[in-house]
Amino acid sequence: MFTNPSVRLFPHGCSAAGHVHALMIGLMVALALSWTSPPAHAHGIAGNRLFPGTLSFEDPAVMDELVLNGSSVKHPPESGNDVVDHAFSWEFSRLLTPTLSLSVGNGYIHRNWGSVSRSGLDETSLLLKTLLWQNDLHEVMISAGLAGSIGSSGGQGVGANQFSTVGPSLFFGKGFGDAPAALSWLRPFAVTGVLAAEVPTARPSMTLDNSVPGQLVPEPFLTSTVLHWGLSIQYSTFYLTPGFTPGHLPNHEPLYQFIPIVEFAVDSPVGKPSVATINPGLVYVSDKYQIGAEAILPLNSAAGHSTGVRAQLLLFTDDLIPSLFGKPVFGR
Repeated sequence: MFTNPSVRLFPHGCSAAGHVHALMIGLMVALALSWTSPPAHAHGIAGNRLFPGTLSFEDPAVMDELVLNGSSVKHPPESGNDVVDHAFSWEFSRLLTPTLSLSVGNGYIHRNWGSVSRSGLDETSLLLKTLLWQNDLHEVMISAGLAGSIGSSGGQGVGANQFSTVGPSLFFGKGFGDAPAALSWLRPFAVTGVLAAEVPTARPSMTLDNSVPGQLVPEPFLTSTVLHWGLSIQYSTFYLTPGFTPGHLPNHEPLYQFIPIVEFAVDSPVGKPSVATINPGLVYVSDKYQIGAEAILPLNSAAGHSTGVRAQLLLFTDDLIPSLFGKPVFGR
């Protein structure tokens, strides 16, 4: 799920009943696809390629995991002074079938406007994700998801949405370990990405205006759909070791490696300026956990003019507690 708290806007009059109906249809489609999809590998692995968990948006892997994120970022609000957010979030994912997972997440935010500050919970988010296609030889992984958030489950004082949202997502990963000998320098590289829509179930909502010093004044606004775009460029150090043999699948999982990564994240509210950041960082992957950190650099004025930071600890719960998470809830 996207973790950038600077976009709290979302569309034009759609009924909640219609979104619930769409959610149920999406759930049934995802369940049907999960029974016909290829078997999944642990840790988001396709052949020699390990796709690490990205920090600013969701990755294509479908797996049991617990993700803990911490961030500090300064960004422009709708009005008044810049906002500084110190946030901690978590997301727990559980395999329902070998290729279908359900995730639930939330977070705690301390928001500072300079003259006033507030602390509270973010809204609760949900994600149903299924693996659509995987090709080990060519290091390809494609997944689809249906995401949503529960309105009024977080504090209005920290910018949590007071309306529910729902929307589809598409995730992909492609490694270049299958590159020919003439392009062997390309083999350690990979890309992952996401395209997602966040559609609110109510058009009018409320926000807090801090343009009056020392006060937070309730202000109505019209919600809009937000499109989320994400792309990461990764460099796998596994391809620099004897464990990688060109043209052959690995004999063991390609773990224990550092992966330099650059992420591009864009949030595009319909009818409003996009918020774009570039996030360079470094990830280390072990057999039971992943740890990573990245800088948050604005690419346009809507994202602000200050550098932020984000850190992540990802725990592979199926390896940490195999007796509890070693198999899906349904099926083998």
